[in-house]
Amino acid sequence: MGEAEQNEFEIGGHHVPACSSSDISIPITTLATGYSSMLSVRVFHGAEPGPTVFVSGAVHGDEIVGTAVIQHLAQQIDPSRLSGTVLLVPVTNIFGFLNRSRYLPDRRDLNRSFPGSVSGSLASQLAQVFFSEVVQRASLGIDIHTAAVHRYNLPQIRIDKGNPRLVKLAMAFGAPVIIESPLREGSLRSKAKEEGVDMLLLEAGEALRFDNLSIETGVAGVLRVLAHLGMIDADDGLAGVSVPARSNKSTWVRSTRGGVAHPAKTSGDPVRKGDLLATVAGLLGEEPEAVISPIDGIIIGHATLPVVHQGDALFHIAEVSHPEQVGAQIDSIKEAIRASEPEGLAEVLLDEDEVL
Repeated sequence: MGEAEQNEFEIGGHHVPACSSSDISIPITTLATGYSSMLSVRVFHGAEPGPTVFVSGAVHGDEIVGTAVIQHLAQQIDPSRLSGTVLLVPVTNIFGFLNRSRYLPDRRDLNRSFPGSVSGSLASQLAQVFFSEVVQRASLGIDIHTAAVHRYNLPQIRIDKGNPRLVKLAMAFGAPVIIESPLREGSLRSKAKEEGVDMLLLEAGEALRFDNLSIETGVAGVLRVLAHLGMIDADDGLAGVSVPARSNKSTWVRSTRGGVAHPAKTSGDPVRKGDLLATVAGLLGEEPEAVISPIDGIIIGHATLPVVHQGDALFHIAEVSHPEQVGAQIDSIKEAIRASEPEGLAEVLLDEDEVL
């Protein structure tokens, strides 16, 4: 990094001095009202040179756990003690966020629209601004997602296969499970890889809801990664993370009939092949059918809505070695977070991921 780059960070036509933070608004497009829409970025530019890392939330507008994670991070990062630069984007898809929708008003999915185009659709214009102004300035991105409505994801890190650096970073993050999953055309991870930008994708929680397990896992994980990169000092409170389970294969388990589901298992539970996951019966409880685990593994996501059609995905199970050991580690994480909660808070809301 050159001397000028050490002293200031340029983004969206703004210059952020070393050892400072700044809130930057980058124009996206003009709306039907005639007013401009903006992408908001908080820049922490450290006192010393180092990597540039971005953390993004709400690429899907209703997946707001990342917004809460970034709110916490914004209060904990000190540019005077930072090496390198951190870019926080609390809401990437501002249009979907305002409408409480996964998609943009044109019904396009931002995470299938990268790298975007200045002259393209609303989604394409937003993708172009975010990609050119944020992604291409970084060497690492941490993108935070949740499950869809009425579904919950156990906190898990997803990474591209065959990247040893990402494995180390995912292990440092310390989410309960690491999933090696393929990249999708037009996705942020796919296009970032083409630009040489490594990506960690955190899946945690449920759309349109906050839960402490997801938020605290996200905040602690990002700080661990920054410490692993030498950007911040390692905090003693972040050192005792359990070794995450790793998986490169997962299975969706679907309801064999329509009706009302009564779950026997939930996200984070270890299962063995043949274990009862749920029972689905008719409206009066007639003709109940058992939903059985087809594999040994850990449940990384489940549906919370009990009203189901035949074929609805009820559980997402990752194949892991020693599922009982992984389940015990997850229980210890939940207990530690529950012990730190004020009395009267609701239990963690559990649900599942985008079903394909």
